[in-house]
Amino acid sequence: MRARSLFFRRYVVFAALLFLAGCASMRTNKSHYAGICPLLEKGEYSKAIAQVNAAKDAKKAYSYKNRVIYYLDMGMLLHWNGEYKQSNIYLEKAERAIEENFTKSVSRAAAALVGNDNLLAYSGEDYEDIYLNVFKALNYFALGKNDDAFVEIRRMNNKVLLLNDKYDKMAQELNRAEETHEKFCPGKSYFQESALARVLSLILYRNDFRPDDMRIDLHKIERGWKLQPKIYPFAMPNLKPLVSPIPKGEVRLDLLAFTGLAPEKKATSFYIHTEENVIILAGTQENYLGKQVLSGGNVIPWDGVPEGYHFKIQLPYMKRHPSAVSKVMVNVSGKGYKELYLLESFENVALETFEIKKPMIYLKTIIRAVTKGLVTEKGKAHMTQNMDGLTRFFVRIATDLAVDTTENADLRTSRFFPGKAYLREVHLKPGTYTIKIEYYGQNNQLLYSDKKENVVLKEGELHLLQSAYLN
Repeated sequence: MRARSLFFRRYVVFAALLFLAGCASMRTNKSHYAGICPLLEKGEYSKAIAQVNAAKDAKKAYSYKNRVIYYLDMGMLLHWNGEYKQSNIYLEKAERAIEENFTKSVSRAAAALVGNDNLLAYSGEDYEDIYLNVFKALNYFALGKNDDAFVEIRRMNNKVLLLNDKYDKMAQELNRAEETHEKFCPGKSYFQESALARVLSLILYRNDFRPDDMRIDLHKIERGWKLQPKIYPFAMPNLKPLVSPIPKGEVRLDLLAFTGLAPEKKATSFYIHTEENVIILAGTQENYLGKQVLSGGNVIPWDGVPEGYHFKIQLPYMKRHPSAVSKVMVNVSGKGYKELYLLESFENVALETFEIKKPMIYLKTIIRAVTKGLVTEKGKAHMTQNMDGLTRFFVRIATDLAVDTTENADLRTSRFFPGKAYLREVHLKPGTYTIKIEYYGQNNQLLYSDKKENVVLKEGELHLLQSAYLN
């Protein structure tokens, strides 16, 4: 009997280890990004592209369910590497896959409520879906296809307008699920206007000699700055020179510089404690469901839940990626320096748009944990009722460990969107120039110099020059 009990304990531990090994698909894998940030800092984008492709070829990352991340990663790296046509091929694939995956996720929302989000096809963060159109537009700018660039800017603006409506249908589907105890309600985003998108639109209108449309874009930028303090907490640059006449015989050169990297998703752990018909989410004061908040955490009515249970959960949050850049300067053929103005914070938009689906992610996680936890507790009681004390202990520990391992937050995001965008327009005589865009850290420390030689400026043409230092 003792030998049988020992065998059973070893079997339980072995089975638990097998289960844990199988849970890799429930975790977010980021190991393939190791060592890639130094490549970005040095502008060695071709090496970063090779590393991403090697990870895909070796099947270490970028499975079919994560194809959106691969398309976005490749699309952005190819953009930074100046391969604009290829970049748009991947960004187009990403856009289509995002739409397809989101549509499927809505239709399957109720059925997949208690499944781990890491098992689902990634449908992108909202800021990724929005800004991929900006970079498609910038690719078309570089390829001289201004009409196509206009199409992408309009697509982005439409996505922003529909942002708060996007998750209403998702919430309706989730509320149909049998496991739903609390009503799913999307959060609210106040992101309505992108200054970067409007500036690009303004430049295109200016190139087509449409002054009324230019002024409308400028007005929308000014209005957006006033109504979106979380998006634009910094001073608005003087953009009126963009719509003002310039001296005869001069041309406009618009400079865009991108710095840093967009935020990453990180995980934080909380614990659920149950009382009769009530659950308490301990360890957080964030009132994301509009429920009562006590010193111990959020109190949520939950009909039918017994008292005395404790479950662990993981919830995702957006964390800013710190940048070393404090200012960006431009020098034209050695004729002095001018500072670029901060125009757009991708990281602010990423954090703001995450607020829309955050309450739904959190409630879905809680429902999954409580449902799974109660089933597990009943299963443990049934499974261990005839076991001796030590065997019962090992079985319960192994089961709890296995269940906790399945509770991993979905931390998937693409990696190569920038953190900020800077702008400066300079007026020059037609000719050929050497342009240096320099990135400075604290105490005027030069971090990186991006030298553009043989920049040809011609009368009657649109000139938009891009630069990046992704640190």
